[in-house]
Amino acid sequence: MNDQSTQATTQPRSSEKGLGGESLTRTDFCLDGQKSVYHGKVRDVYDIGNDLLVMVATDRISAFDVVLPKGIPFKGQVLNQIAASFLDATADIVPNWKLATPDPMVTVGLKAEGFRVEMIIRGYLTGSAWREYKAGCRELCGVRLPDGMRENERFPEPIITPTTKADEGHDENISREEIIRQGIVGADDYAVMEAYTRALFKRGTEIAAQKGLLLVDTKYEFGRRDGKVILIDEIHTPDSSRYFYADGYEERFAAGQPQRQLSKEFVRQWLIDHDFMNRPGDRMPELTDAFVSSISDRYIELYEHITGHAFEPAPAEGNVAARIERNITKWLASR
Repeated sequence: MNDQSTQATTQPRSSEKGLGGESLTRTDFCLDGQKSVYHGKVRDVYDIGNDLLVMVATDRISAFDVVLPKGIPFKGQVLNQIAASFLDATADIVPNWKLATPDPMVTVGLKAEGFRVEMIIRGYLTGSAWREYKAGCRELCGVRLPDGMRENERFPEPIITPTTKADEGHDENISREEIIRQGIVGADDYAVMEAYTRALFKRGTEIAAQKGLLLVDTKYEFGRRDGKVILIDEIHTPDSSRYFYADGYEERFAAGQPQRQLSKEFVRQWLIDHDFMNRPGDRMPELTDAFVSSISDRYIELYEHITGHAFEPAPAEGNVAARIERNITKWLASR
């Protein structure tokens, strides 16, 4: 264990489900072999030695490229455990970075040189794609969209709409042709990423269907390690994906009603309803305890649906950050 004391930002945890504990919104560990730490929108990533990354899924939540002022109870654990499950369930399709999950909020994996694009794949016209379509857009990232489509309508075949990956600010839509023309990703690597994206989405769709869900859209990130394309980061979580309930989808679509969904979109919609889209002059509305609790419950609900298991909150063991550092340190020492 390190002599330096663990530093973290926490909030009291509460939920309508009656689960207690702390909400972890930031870590500042000093781990053996640590070279640096990167605090992203949601995850804290520790660069260890020559070949390891330690990714801590905090309880931060972001929308419209801004981190909301309150953490969401159990969100980090939900994200990390769903992602770990799907990384294991798709390892036969594409090699991935995951080595271990020494703590419910942590994944340790191999370093890779990340490609500067996110591979977004959409099975339905919804979310930001629908907002653009409704405004008259009929081409998205070089993909032609037919006239006459309706919100939440299923595409004949899933479409891939990549974005550039920005360190700060907004990611930008970009076409396959522009990615290759600008040299962001080579043609051969892009072809591999595209094939992996379709195969991963197909597997995710099949797994979701077994649980009574529709995988609506999602994103994947890839990197290169030892000359090969590998899958990195999280997959099929409510932060990176959107799910509809299969039961009632057709009836709601026919009636033009909103779909019952499990995703972060309802947070975006709540912000839109409160006049916040991170535009100049927009002010972040107050996140009430009741709303924060409802977000937590949605994340837990998705976890239980997609995994088929009851959610079991990790024990705080006195302090969440201290528990995480202890578990990481133990794993690193065992290598």
